[in-house]
Amino acid sequence: MNKRQRSILIKFVSVILITFIAVLTMINFKDWVNQAEAMRAMKHLGEMVLEYREKHGLVPPESYVDGFKERLEGQVRIGEIIYRARWIDLGCGDDEILAYAERNYQSLFVKDGFIVLRFDGRVEWMGKKEFRSILARQQRPAEIEMESR
Repeated sequence: MNKRQRSILIKFVSVILITFIAVLTMINFKDWVNQAEAMRAMKHLGEMVLEYREKHGLVPPESYVDGFKERLEGQVRIGEIIYRARWIDLGCGDDEILAYAERNYQSLFVKDGFIVLRFDGRVEWMGKKEFRSILARQQRPAEIEMESR
């Protein structure tokens, strides 16, 4: 193989490699955007809940939240939101999980997990194992029984 052939081959392999990386990144970028939009929508829900708590002194009922969920920007990207207000006492800690939504992605960069809204309004992404462990500690037997139906 002469010098010119080697140069052409190196350039060809470089272009193929760069193209492969770009395509892979673009495919996974969609999931990253969906996760970010879902987190933003859950944050808006958290702001609405905090506003209601400040005004009324308690968390809003599920019917109120259901009406608000449909108007959330990015709600489609969250999926089904599980709202746990009926199982939470007002004396609970700020770390109590108030609402959550499971998200599964077919991505190399964005892992499956849960978008979690805490009682104090914080929104975070949690891996499945960590989420299930925390939720199991916070759930009451009646909630677990109702959830299994």
